Amino acid sequence: MCRACRFSPAAHGYTYIGLLVLVAIMGLGLTAAAEVWLTEQQREKERELLFIGNQFRQALDQYYRNTPGRALRYPLSLEDLLEDPRYPMPRRYLRKIYPDPMTRGTQWGLVTGPKGEIYGVHSLSEEAPLKKGNFKSADRDFEGKTRYSEWLFMHSGQ
Repeated sequence: MCRACRFSPAAHGYTYIGLLVLVAIMGLGLTAAAEVWLTEQQREKERELLFIGNQFRQALDQYYRNTPGRALRYPLSLEDLLEDPRYPMPRRYLRKIYPDPMTRGTQWGLVTGPKGEIYGVHSLSEEAPLKKGNFKSADRDFEGKTRYSEWLFMHSGQ
């Protein structure tokens, strides 16, 4: 008689149920791992947004401080930060217009003045941030904000 034939049909049912329970446990484990992975991806995007936003902030500060003459000015476009049109020799404050890490697009929200001058940038994402506090001093205004679009990377004005 074959080995498999020695077990009763009821034993085969228990094996099947055990296999189903094992698959369910594996599914729950994979779901938990996916949640952790997605949260870590979101945190990485936030770190990238803070880095890029501060690059824009520094570029705006440099553009403003390096205005020829006495009347300090802000740029009229982000492209002015790539090559300052006010000088015959190129002055570059940014290497490139970085994409928004939250939307993956090249469009940024702009904080503009009455003449169209750019004071700051922000993400166009309406998602809720994971990071709510414990920001560096330059980003303290972000504490308690409910959307990434509220994280305004502004010229310091100093």
